[in-house]
Amino acid sequence: MSDPVTGPATGPVSGPATGLTGPVTEAVTDPATGPVTVVGIGADGWAGLPEAARRELHAAEVLMGGARQLALVPESGAERVTWPSPLLPALPGLIASHRGRRICVLASGDPMFHGIGTTLVRLLGADRVRVLPHPSSASLACARLGWALDRVEVVSLVARPAEVLHPAVHDGLRVLVLGADGRTPATVAALLVARGYGASSVTVLERLGAAEERVVTGTAAGWSLPAAHDLNVVAVECRADTGTVALPRLPGLPDEAFEHDGQLTKREVRAVTLSRLAPAPGELLWDVGAGAGSIGVEWMRAHPDNRAVAVESHPGRAAAIARNAAALGVPGLEVVTGAAPAALAGLERPDAVFIGGGVTLPGVVEACWEALRPGGRLVANAVTVESEAVLASRHGELGGELVRLAVSRAAPVGGFTGWRPMMPVTIWTCSRSGEER
Repeated sequence: MSDPVTGPATGPVSGPATGLTGPVTEAVTDPATGPVTVVGIGADGWAGLPEAARRELHAAEVLMGGARQLALVPESGAERVTWPSPLLPALPGLIASHRGRRICVLASGDPMFHGIGTTLVRLLGADRVRVLPHPSSASLACARLGWALDRVEVVSLVARPAEVLHPAVHDGLRVLVLGADGRTPATVAALLVARGYGASSVTVLERLGAAEERVVTGTAAGWSLPAAHDLNVVAVECRADTGTVALPRLPGLPDEAFEHDGQLTKREVRAVTLSRLAPAPGELLWDVGAGAGSIGVEWMRAHPDNRAVAVESHPGRAAAIARNAAALGVPGLEVVTGAAPAALAGLERPDAVFIGGGVTLPGVVEACWEALRPGGRLVANAVTVESEAVLASRHGELGGELVRLAVSRAAPVGGFTGWRPMMPVTIWTCSRSGEER
């Protein structure tokens, strides 16, 4: 479900999602602009609001919200402000323009669940925002289905590509998808079929809480409903088809999961490399000389708040990185086509850097090291004598740890099986001290 001014749908009245993504670029610091009260409202409108919420709405001097939400409450004499589109750039000015007045904001469902409440807290501070929530669409959906909400993964497709659903698709997992519009159920079904999960049960819950509420159930492979109501939640019970290869979130996806031309950090080396990069929620990685982008992709799959920039000089490989990112559920991975160190100029300082290619190019290691945030980690891999020499030299200057990793894979040898060694990889890991620079 999406908010009427920030997502493509006409707007939910029973769901939480608003499509409010990205940072608020301007903070409201004038204390006269707060506090702001945020009232969650459901599809049952005024009748479903508790007395405390009704009192806040009656007392408001300014009432803000989407057109659909505003239409659900009776006139009280308050000035009504309908959200503009796009909302985020305009929000600081809207709040500031009504400083000193009693502001009440209407939100769909729970304002702190993919909603406007979290945006206002970032903008004003938690001490200047009062939230009166309504049950979220996720809560309502689980109540209808008999699912335990704490055992369900929730993915919002409001203002986000459908590919972000990929990491949540695992055999036996229950997933709630917050729909962007009426096409979301068909999009989800098609994605499941393409991933080898056509047997999955798909249930669409429309207009939760309204008198017109409707529930439609089928399978992904047999889905025939071309469009649903714009206000929908899609409940999926994932079932893998026979022969479907699992793609876990732990590092070390099969090499075959990536489109590549041979420039790929192989599975075993990739798992060790990522363990040394040590991704933590919300951190930013530079994947320099990214090849197929496998390190950046798996870094982002480790947590939904992780970010990565893949820097690759070869245009064809850069294009493949973008395709890999989408296919593996992290379409937000940023791809920079260019050669380091020049291509690194202007990028946000990273929490970690992986150098998979270009170690011997002048200035690459130095630029990456200097860019690291305090406490950041640099990991570089080498497979040639020349690149090993560079890492040995840097190890001598900066310290850290050098590891050589040798992997052999079993392969046919005539009618028997033997070991075929892969090229050994030298891995240098070094952390910046925690002081500011």
